[in-house]
Amino acid sequence: MNLIKRENDRFFPKFNNFRKAFSELISDFFNDDFFGTELVKSDWYPKIDVYEKDNVIYVKADLPGIDEKNLNVELEGNILTISGTSEETCEKKEKNYHRIERCYGSFSRSITLPENVDIEKVNAEYKKGVLTVSIPKTKKEDTKKINVKIS
Repeated sequence: MNLIKRENDRFFPKFNNFRKAFSELISDFFNDDFFGTELVKSDWYPKIDVYEKDNVIYVKADLPGIDEKNLNVELEGNILTISGTSEETCEKKEKNYHRIERCYGSFSRSITLPENVDIEKVNAEYKKGVLTVSIPKTKKEDTKKINVKIS
């Protein structure tokens, strides 16, 4: 499993501003003042729980059968992306299937987190098919207020 921390994209800063503004617009529209939009970029995606406890945001994703080496967790700014690949282990043509419900292939799921997350202290653990990502929040006092002098 790879945990990648990135700063905002330096190559497309205008796109990041657009993405952030669009995310805030959708978030406001649906009255979701804690978590913004969820971006899903695949045919299937893992089910997740997102909750906060003791000033830490937890994201739990059900990923049964996915090998740890095929799993990526990336935090860019306040966008958490979980992606990976689920590999099919059998040939369909050898069996007479009556129903196929399990999903295979690649997935990518992104979640907008609050702005005040501490990307230096992110932790990801994969155990028994469940990925748990913990992201501590920074204290409100860590925000620096700048006084603007008007002349």
